[in-house]
Amino acid sequence: MTMDELLQSSAQFEIEVIKIFELPPHSESEKIRLCKVMCSVAVEHAESFKILLASGNFTSSIGMLRSQFECFVRGVWVFYSASDSQISKLTAELNNENIKLSEKLPMVSQMIDELKATAPQNAIDPILEFKEVAWKPLNSYVHGGLHAIDRHSKGYPIKILEDSLKSSNGVNGLVAMFLAVLTGDRLVVQHVTKLYEEFSNCFLMKN
Repeated sequence: MTMDELLQSSAQFEIEVIKIFELPPHSESEKIRLCKVMCSVAVEHAESFKILLASGNFTSSIGMLRSQFECFVRGVWVFYSASDSQISKLTAELNNENIKLSEKLPMVSQMIDELKATAPQNAIDPILEFKEVAWKPLNSYVHGGLHAIDRHSKGYPIKILEDSLKSSNGVNGLVAMFLAVLTGDRLVVQHVTKLYEEFSNCFLMKN
């Protein structure tokens, strides 16, 4: 599969993920509304990833993967770990006082640590796997570290670009499954499982 074909297939998968947003959640709570907002931001970052990749802005593109993952993690954290007080800080009116309060919320590493104690194993395992493999290199790309300097100056091997795109698709897949869980409908969960099979060429395959 060429990069153009992979991009096209990835975009088609993303369209299917976006359709799940239209399904009603199992409740209209503020918590679930916030989870869906965070998932929507994550998918927006995934779309931006593909646009930047297609335009040849590879370093910026890979940097978006970290933002995509972090927004997804925050959505899962809100659902399984956040207190009512923390949720209220994330849904407050945007002003200087509330911005200062929101800055005290946990960052991604702390959120993941809390999820280890509160989330189901099948929800936390892919998050831990992604963080173990990708988090340090992604930080390097975002903060102008060695990864960014070396690849930007010497060029990007096609496999790195393909694997990064497939990783982004993987996070979109996690978003899709999380959204399915929020509906409370097992048929939607089964539908997402079928999407994984239909678009299997879009994901990194485990040995």
